[in-house]
Amino acid sequence: MSESIRTALFGGTFNPLHNGHIAIARSVIEQGLADELWLMVTPCNPWKKGKQLLDDQLRYRMACDAVEGLDGIMASDYEFKLPIPSYSADTLRHITSDYPDRRFILTIGADNWEKFDRWYDNRYILDNFPIIVYPRTGSPVGELPEGVTLLDCSLIDISSTQIVNLIRQGKSIKKMVPATVAATIKELNLYR
Repeated sequence: MSESIRTALFGGTFNPLHNGHIAIARSVIEQGLADELWLMVTPCNPWKKGKQLLDDQLRYRMACDAVEGLDGIMASDYEFKLPIPSYSADTLRHITSDYPDRRFILTIGADNWEKFDRWYDNRYILDNFPIIVYPRTGSPVGELPEGVTLLDCSLIDISSTQIVNLIRQGKSIKKMVPATVAATIKELNLYR
């Protein structure tokens, strides 16, 4: 029997996807922590209820365009068919059943790791899946339990909220987002 494909899942609203997301995804692949990484575009993050999001399909298309040609990295709309809000434990249950040839790894920010004890069914996740934690400004990571790895990458101080605010102020975001994302935002006059 062949060895399972190690697939890292990196979920988010990606509203919009930015260069920080891409750098994290590349680091996971380049450091050999996974064979591939799926950017899981979520229709509704339980921690961001009430936040105004672009249309699901538009965020997914922008993510697909941004990762085109990047080895081992793809965007996924898998959570679009699951109940809302999207709980990671539920996604992992479903996706493990649908893709038995893969071993899934959860990728989350240090800010989410800080509140992981409050995540829905967090024990199920810890007991069944490796976790990669990437650094976030203002979220120190202490000692990690077995099965949880700190990603060795520099702090990338970009947030989607910051990007949206800059757009509303009429300021440039070119260095903060992939060229395809900047082009779509400009073409469709998004976030204004």
